[in-house]
Amino acid sequence: MSAPSPLPRRFGRGAFGRGALGLVIGAYTLYTLGPFLWLATMSVRTTGEISADHYAWPRPFHWEQFRIAWVDSDFATYFWNSAAVVVTAVAAVTLVGAGAAHALARYRFPGNRVIYAILFSSIIFPPQITLISLYQILVDYGLYNSLIGLTLVYVSLQLPLTIYLLEGFFARIPQDLFDAAKMDGYGDIEIFRRIVLPIGMPAIATTVILNFIQLWNEFLFAVVLITDPDKRTLPIGIRSFMGDHFQDVGMIAAGVMISVVPVILAYVFFSEKLIRGMTAGAVK
Repeated sequence: MSAPSPLPRRFGRGAFGRGALGLVIGAYTLYTLGPFLWLATMSVRTTGEISADHYAWPRPFHWEQFRIAWVDSDFATYFWNSAAVVVTAVAAVTLVGAGAAHALARYRFPGNRVIYAILFSSIIFPPQITLISLYQILVDYGLYNSLIGLTLVYVSLQLPLTIYLLEGFFARIPQDLFDAAKMDGYGDIEIFRRIVLPIGMPAIATTVILNFIQLWNEFLFAVVLITDPDKRTLPIGIRSFMGDHFQDVGMIAAGVMISVVPVILAYVFFSEKLIRGMTAGAVK
């Protein structure tokens, strides 16, 4: 008599495992989306409606709160200040970081590993310890309370980590590609532009997204280095708005929603590249 097939048992175990995994993922999704959905509903409700019932569904939707926050509460100024600073800083960090990472990964010169060790050590220490020195440098060069000065500070903060991440990826590019390119007459700049950048695009996209999210939400350096209300970025603007309208919960929620929408859009459109870049190089 033949032994019973183990397929039904294995199928049962597999179905149970997938069901348990789906349950855990669903619970985690609700846990992470819950605060955002609550904020989204409060942003289209008045403070009186929120006080009456914190968790009720908006009826009606007060979309005019976004217009009031954007126009009357200067969130348009805060938004475009953040956009100018963050986009410029991310572009500079990406360009300089990619070039420096390629040089450290591909060329062997005296001090190569020393420079790499210095960059790595700057990642270990918290950036807050540089706040006083950066403040003094900006004052000395007339860049204090300036969006240009804040942009340069953001570049200096994010550049070491960007170089560190990209150097590890660029070091895995086969040397045969560079040898073949040199045989075809490519110079160093052409090799970087035509080989390194296209191949390293997943890792570069990852650093772009991470730097954008980090700098868009950055508060400490902005609140110390910017004092002019017309030059405030979104995190500072939200803080000052909460101080002036602490009791207006609905308007505060609308302002916070304005600040988080770019981050959500960046993740929605580039999440696939982010995951691909984070896992790049895992399989040799």
